[in-house]
Amino acid sequence: MTNTKILFRSLILIFFCILNTQAQEVLTLESAIKIALENNYEIKIAANNLKIEKTNVAVGNAGMLPIVTASVVDNNSVQNSSQTRQDGAETELDNAKNNSLSYGVGLDWTIFDGFRMFARMNQLKELQKLGEAQLKLTLITKISDVNAAYYDLVQQQQQLAALDTTIVISNQRLILAQNRFTIGKASKLEVLNAQVDLNTDQVALLRQKELYANSKILLNQIMARDLKINFKVIDVLAVDRLLFLPELTVLAEKQNPQLEAQIINKRVAELQLKQIKAGRYPTIRVNTAYNFSESQSSLGFVTQSQSRGFNYGFTATLNLFDGFSQNRNEKIAKIQIENSKISIQQQNLILNAQLATSYQTYLTNLELITLEEKNQAIAQQNLTITLDKFRIGTITTLEFRTAQLNYVNAKVRYSNAQFQGKLSEIALRELAGNLIF
Repeated sequence: MTNTKILFRSLILIFFCILNTQAQEVLTLESAIKIALENNYEIKIAANNLKIEKTNVAVGNAGMLPIVTASVVDNNSVQNSSQTRQDGAETELDNAKNNSLSYGVGLDWTIFDGFRMFARMNQLKELQKLGEAQLKLTLITKISDVNAAYYDLVQQQQQLAALDTTIVISNQRLILAQNRFTIGKASKLEVLNAQVDLNTDQVALLRQKELYANSKILLNQIMARDLKINFKVIDVLAVDRLLFLPELTVLAEKQNPQLEAQIINKRVAELQLKQIKAGRYPTIRVNTAYNFSESQSSLGFVTQSQSRGFNYGFTATLNLFDGFSQNRNEKIAKIQIENSKISIQQQNLILNAQLATSYQTYLTNLELITLEEKNQAIAQQNLTITLDKFRIGTITTLEFRTAQLNYVNAKVRYSNAQFQGKLSEIALRELAGNLIF
């Protein structure tokens, strides 16, 4: 293949790459998070669960409102009847029809139950807060997933760029080897080695493109949108170097959703104990009703009767002895409160341990970023010098290939160090509950 053909094909490849890039959507992190918040199925389910908890916060659900019922009862019968009166007279009637009809409206209202209804109302409010904490946890988790998947694509784009660069260099090496072979300054073996290395670089590029495409599908899945949508991400991968453990710890104690959920569970358990203790007090209910009744009988002293009017009254009950169930239920409720306190302490310990280990990883990754950045600069300078020497034939192809691989590996390690640092930053912000969304 002549140099002109190689150059022509390279220009065509660059042209189509430019067209493909222009057709792709440039997806920012903010847009990815917005799409995920709107579409993600787990977020939708958590939001619907919160709606259920909000709906449950009602005075009627707490037992504070009366119960009003309407009823209608209609009974009919056809019987063969016979009656013997006190004076000895007998009366018989076949197919005697009897019917009775009654209807009315009744009200039953518990006006005192040992303050159980008020504790129940407060418990429903706490359950709503628990739903909010669970939704917040789902949101933060999904935003963390979007961040991780997005910046994974960023570092893969950077690695693709590094592999593109090495392909260009390998093409130049092949052209130089062919030119030197043509004029008799190099053997056929040098040309073949250059071609093998170029093929190896192309295989690595294809593998990286496959990984990049699959990672795009994963991000589309997290955003719950069409998996076939093509896009590219920004090329910047900057790590916040100003995170401090004491500040993160204070934030986590205030807004970590898992710790918040444990604190709410403790309040729920305390309100459950109040509801159980209400069983030691009397329960007072008032009731009233307006009823109408009518009856007809074909045989008897009264063939028809009607009545209508109000009735009212109250009921008071007090539990005197229930087989010690009251004492047993209170003991169980107190143990549950103690368990909730232990869970808070456990969650605090877990949270602090996660923060400490994640922060140490974060500091290490910051140092690695600085080191790999220097290594990349050195490797690039070394490659430039080696390439100049290779053009004039003062170094071997093996030395050139070593410098080339060192450069590519340095760029990949630097990109990966930035990605790992970003993951550490995301993990710390997730634990502190302050991922921006």
